[in-house]
Amino acid sequence: MTRIVNDPADFADEALAGFCDVHADLVRQVPGGAVRRRRPARPKVAVLVGGGSGHYPAFAGLVGQGFADGAVVGNIFTSPSAQQAVSVARAAESGAGVVFAYGNYAGDVMNFGLASERLAGLGIRAENVLVTDDVASAPPAEASRRRGIAGDFVVFKAMGAAAEAGLDLDEVVRLGRRANDRTRTLGTAFSGCTFPGADAPLFTLPEGHMGLGLGIHGEPGLRDVPLPGADELGRTLVEGVLAEAPDDARTAAARRTAGAGTRARIAVVLNGLGSTKHEELFVLWNAVAPRLRDAGYEIVAPEVGEVVTSLDMAGASLTVTWLDDELEPLWLAPAETPAYRRGRVAAADGLEATHDDGEPAAAAGAAPSSAPSREYAAACVAALGAARVALEALEAQLGAMDAVAGDGDHGRGMVRGVGAAHSAARDALEAGCGAGSVLAAAGDAWADRAGGTSGVLWGAGLRAWGEAIGDLEVPGAPGVAAGVGAFSDRIAALGGAQPGEKTLVDALVPFEEELRAGVVRGDALGEAWERACRAAEEAARATAGLRPLKGRARPLAEKSLGTPDPGATSLAAVFAAMGPSIVTAAFQEVSA
Repeated sequence: MTRIVNDPADFADEALAGFCDVHADLVRQVPGGAVRRRRPARPKVAVLVGGGSGHYPAFAGLVGQGFADGAVVGNIFTSPSAQQAVSVARAAESGAGVVFAYGNYAGDVMNFGLASERLAGLGIRAENVLVTDDVASAPPAEASRRRGIAGDFVVFKAMGAAAEAGLDLDEVVRLGRRANDRTRTLGTAFSGCTFPGADAPLFTLPEGHMGLGLGIHGEPGLRDVPLPGADELGRTLVEGVLAEAPDDARTAAARRTAGAGTRARIAVVLNGLGSTKHEELFVLWNAVAPRLRDAGYEIVAPEVGEVVTSLDMAGASLTVTWLDDELEPLWLAPAETPAYRRGRVAAADGLEATHDDGEPAAAAGAAPSSAPSREYAAACVAALGAARVALEALEAQLGAMDAVAGDGDHGRGMVRGVGAAHSAARDALEAGCGAGSVLAAAGDAWADRAGGTSGVLWGAGLRAWGEAIGDLEVPGAPGVAAGVGAFSDRIAALGGAQPGEKTLVDALVPFEEELRAGVVRGDALGEAWERACRAAEEAARATAGLRPLKGRARPLAEKSLGTPDPGATSLAAVFAAMGPSIVTAAFQEVSA
């Protein structure tokens, strides 16, 4: 349990600030994360790693020479926002482009992808390398859908060394993807982790059992099995990883065990998840290393300890990377970061940078707006305030739903998002903005503060809604339906989910369709909205019978059966709360 905490909502921000102060000789804090204290003396590729907090030493602890140039840091187990990624990239880039490297999670993919698009608009080339090392999360035929867990460390190390050697962006990306293709991880959990401020872990296990196939965001294992002794656990992990060996490595190892050829060379990481002690890992290493050698492999510079954790989770994971003539020098190259050192790095010859060059540019003035639109904007602010109250009341329930097969952060993320959206909307209204700009500002703030999949979807959806209604007219019933339609279309295009995949789309689509149908029939907007809310609520409840096909819950599909989707549930609650303000204002204005 995380006991040292002030306001749990501020835990990640306070932890990052403390980290940057302790290690001020190596890193400096910028909006959205941390970057190296010294900028390179000449252009080099900036390797930017990132994801949610709670994984130390990943991600900020790996910033330094020979490793990462910067880390984009989200809230606990939550993807950082696109704006955070842009901010860190602007602070770290030195003229040779940037590459974002991160685990394969929907929120990270969307946010870092959006950041790359924005950087391209600023004239900065950006690429992305996804880590997909978790063998438990999808079969080999679907390897591109696998999660990134402790294999992050090896892939980041290879890319950082390649960039430090002066290779160009294309080569750094190629070598990162090659390292990922040759990296496999299998992990197990002995107990769940506990969020700061929470009084219970995200999941529990039956007495004497472990969860095999864990995730690093507090997800339980894919299946619960009896807890074995160290020797048997080592056998399970080694066999699970070696079963996924690349064909060339499998052939080389087989020849060696038959007495021919040389041993295939591998990098090995035995990783603790947060509260498994080093001594325990050393005992487990005694069961892992001999089996790897007996299988025909030579272990090169192994790492045993914590490299990618999950708050205070008890557990361990085994990562193997099959080395070759390109990857081995990168694995062995020197590095110096706050949390990791290998060999001796050359003295840094760059310039010390202390200004916050990652700060986003100041916002432009308010767009022209009409008095009626500004009056409607006040109703939009009230609607967001009502949504804020509703989500704060549902936070614990949404978190519990999400913890069944996910990371348990949905309630907290939604509360952070709607709180930021409501505040930004009020500020925009006070600045003289019309309704469209108020909703767009709310969306941008939601995405930036909440992060994660739901954050980027709600943020993009609200911005699309605002763009649809504009700042000059009050929408009326057809305009309200068009705004919701734009919200729905943007989320569908960005997230790619379809009804039946157990996401917020399962509630959004029936809401939008019922609202549009009612408006087309000529029903009063209030009646159409109420029927749409009932359709969304019924659809959200019905998701309890679905298996998730997208997102972090997908690998734990069976465990999620019987529990409604938290994203669909929260969407239905938000629209129900927003309705009175949205409907009344539109009706009164049109009637007048």
